[in-house]
Amino acid sequence: MVQTWVPADIVPRELAPGVTARIASGEKVMLSLVTLAPNAVVPDHAHPHEQVGMMVSGAMELTVAGETRTLSGNAIYLVPGGVPHKAVAGPEGAVALDAFSPPREEYR
Repeated sequence: MVQTWVPADIVPRELAPGVTARIASGEKVMLSLVTLAPNAVVPDHAHPHEQVGMMVSGAMELTVAGETRTLSGNAIYLVPGGVPHKAVAGPEGAVALDAFSPPREEYR
């Protein structure tokens, strides 16, 4: 069975002030299209899920385990499970597509 989603039809979930996600999930993987307003902050946090993401537009500073990188273009990043990380959007904001494995139950 094929299941499809149109991001504009997915109700956004607020993750932090100025940060929303539109989430689609299967049994073993979850995608989250994250929109960050200009200078919005995803506070430092950790989760047991492995996270791989790709920048869609804009720029953000991603800090993983104390190491900060500025990401833009189509940069791809990996956040291992259990590792503290945070993100700060650039002055134009940012959009990123994150994949989580296994899916985050709290986002279903």
